[in-house]
Amino acid sequence: MIILKSNKAQFEYDIHALVKAFYPEEDVRVLTPESVIKDRTIREKPAQMELVFEEETVRFRMMRSTEETAGEEEKKERTVLDMASEWKQEYIWHVGPEGRLDYKNAFKRFFYTSLREETGITLPWGNLTGIRPTKIPMAMLEEGKSEEEILTFLETEHLVSRKKAALSLEIAGRERRILQPLHYENGYSLYIGIPFCPTTCLYCSFTSFPIGVWKSKVSDYLDALEKEIDFLAETYRHKILDTVYIGGGTPTSLSAEELDRLLTKLKSSFDFTSVQEFTVEAGRADSITEKKLEVLFRHGVDRISVNPQTMKQETLRIIGRRHTVEQVEEAFFMARRVGFEHINMDIILGLPGENAEDVRKTIEAIRALEPDSLTVHSLAVKRASRLAEWIEENGIATLCNTEETMRIAEEGAHGMGMVPYYLYRQKNMSGNFENVGYAKEGKYGIYNILIMEEKQSIVALGAGTVTKRVYSDGLIKRCDTVKDVAGYIERIEEMIERKRVLLCD
Repeated sequence: MIILKSNKAQFEYDIHALVKAFYPEEDVRVLTPESVIKDRTIREKPAQMELVFEEETVRFRMMRSTEETAGEEEKKERTVLDMASEWKQEYIWHVGPEGRLDYKNAFKRFFYTSLREETGITLPWGNLTGIRPTKIPMAMLEEGKSEEEILTFLETEHLVSRKKAALSLEIAGRERRILQPLHYENGYSLYIGIPFCPTTCLYCSFTSFPIGVWKSKVSDYLDALEKEIDFLAETYRHKILDTVYIGGGTPTSLSAEELDRLLTKLKSSFDFTSVQEFTVEAGRADSITEKKLEVLFRHGVDRISVNPQTMKQETLRIIGRRHTVEQVEEAFFMARRVGFEHINMDIILGLPGENAEDVRKTIEAIRALEPDSLTVHSLAVKRASRLAEWIEENGIATLCNTEETMRIAEEGAHGMGMVPYYLYRQKNMSGNFENVGYAKEGKYGIYNILIMEEKQSIVALGAGTVTKRVYSDGLIKRCDTVKDVAGYIERIEEMIERKRVLLCD
């Protein structure tokens, strides 16, 4: 465990994210005078790092043990005894007259550089800690900045590598072109959350409930969801619906009849005339049947996902997917036979036990299927997932995501005629890399871009969803929905009232 103590509650998210990026195997705690820690023993433990914010300076101190020449037993003892008394290095940063944003960026450069000097590690995304790296080049493009100005800014201000800076700029430019036809001022996108899955995957932290256990509640859930649909259809009757995305969970955990009920309700409640993309995450092969696919196709769904995550059978077993590689292939070809012309596939790099050769084989297997788009995820370790427990038992070294595996996936996507069109990052990503969506021309996932760039209001219905209202001046307000299925059903009127307050002001 690494404990960093700070004398001020300032930049805690950024501090935690950067320390975690340099020390991914460690549990990182940032303690401030305002911190509320249930386990008070944490507060009493000595810190390995310390930040002291003063009026004109910031001091960063890092600790080490003494007696490097001592024997192993003695060295171990001295590490404990000396932990609170001796610091390895001290860096001092002088605060200039910059504005708030400049001040924060200057601090992050200082903090990142200090950690880089200490560890000898250079992070591909430099000191960027947010999840949306393309927002910076997007904003600068809209300001009329040149490509070289943008690249230089990312490299000098945020210490991003040239390769990642170029990637984010390329994607931002493509996103601007893709989003041009959308109705920002009088339009919106719709997300429908189906929080059920066949089983819960090892790495998953999303709102999901085993369909086998909750089958008897699906009808009640759809009843509540229909109430939200009715409210939104009336509230936004004069607005233009641009995209619809049904995710989860695994939407195809529902039966064909339940899917038909939901889609019939959507098509009868909203005007789909201007809808540019209608996506359903078919997701897991063990939830897909020909009858379900026919229901989706008949209702006008034009984009689906068949997501293997890996094409290695042993890994599928480890991560808790109860289907075979052959079932993935069968589901894909079944979707083609039904008529789907835009099929996305997802993979995750850094899954337990997988190496570069495994990634190469997965890419080769997917290339043989010829999907229209491919989303490449870097494994993110979430505290709420079972993966965190798995790592405690097996060690983080079993998660291998490197420049090589990222390159294999990138080259594989290019070999399928795809280009990168959206990008985002998450906390605790293996290798400190990113998630990238690749697609063939005209097969881009518009909703995926919107959720990242926050250019348009997205109204989200269902348990565990978050609605984002985007105002014309760039202000964003949110309201969430309870995650628990039973709570959502029981409190549906309250959930609707939350949206009424947000959407009707």
